[in-house]
Amino acid sequence: MKRLLGLLFIIIFLGACNAISQAQTQEVVQPIQLEMRNYDEITLPVGTFIPVITTQEISTETCPEGFKTKFISTTDLFMYETNIIPKNTEFFGYIEKIHEPVIGTNASMKIKITKLIIPDGFEIPIKGYIYTSNDNLIGGELTPPSQWVKMPHYQSKFQGISWNHRGATLQIRPGGKRSMGVHKKIPAGEQQIIILIAPTPITHTITQ
Repeated sequence: MKRLLGLLFIIIFLGACNAISQAQTQEVVQPIQLEMRNYDEITLPVGTFIPVITTQEISTETCPEGFKTKFISTTDLFMYETNIIPKNTEFFGYIEKIHEPVIGTNASMKIKITKLIIPDGFEIPIKGYIYTSNDNLIGGELTPPSQWVKMPHYQSKFQGISWNHRGATLQIRPGGKRSMGVHKKIPAGEQQIIILIAPTPITHTITQ
């Protein structure tokens, strides 16, 4: 009888331990539900202008193609009451193309912008250029004439001794030849504008 009671006690004890173990296992593998923060992504459209200043001198004479450049934004850029590009955001790029000076045309270059880093260190890739009205080409102006030609200019009224004689004056006009072009230089601290050429999703902003 005692053996039977002891065996029954052992069976009940093992069953209880097994139930507790299964309950603990189910509790461990149960997935944890996290609350996600709602976030509305803001996209800067193509053609957005961003005022910046240069941080170093950039010259077609001393800088090769591929030369890395850096600019800093001078104002806060707001959209929908959100400061999406704060003042002092850094913009990085490189000289994409250089045209050397030739007779009749000054040197020129294109500067491509590839990323920005906002003041808290977050980095966002972008596609843009330093803007000019000449297809973002910096420089490339026509040079002054290298020679001047004297040409007579007749007056609108008859002048001189007789009525059939018209007086004339000499005028200096540019000739057909132009002077040699010069290199293009952007001084440090000069105001520039970045123009975006592709939509830019802003996935991070600084909360004030």
